[in-house]
Amino acid sequence: MRANASAFFVKGDIMKASMAIQVLPVCQGGTKEVVRIVDEVIKVIQDSGLHYVVAPFETTVEGDSMDEIIELLRKCEAKVMEEGADSVYCYVKLSHGKESILSIDEKIGKYQ
Repeated sequence: MRANASAFFVKGDIMKASMAIQVLPVCQGGTKEVVRIVDEVIKVIQDSGLHYVVAPFETTVEGDSMDEIIELLRKCEAKVMEEGADSVYCYVKLSHGKESILSIDEKIGKYQ
């Protein structure tokens, strides 16, 4: 039985949410194939229209709701499998708040 991740969050509340995601495909083809699949996942994130920052070990994404973030997580995981991986490890960090959370720019802007 698959748990509904958004069941852990109160629906209808106005929230801001962010996710840091690291996707590690397990597949044949070595590093080149892993990078190709990760690039396809980053395209899914780009196509989401959400604000994001790609970094060497993970990509951080901001959204208006936890539901929006969880749906993107599902799409990222599905894309890895669609691209031919045998399995996938997804390392995820989530942050959410009823009114707001610190944005990516607020967290790292002073360092850029």
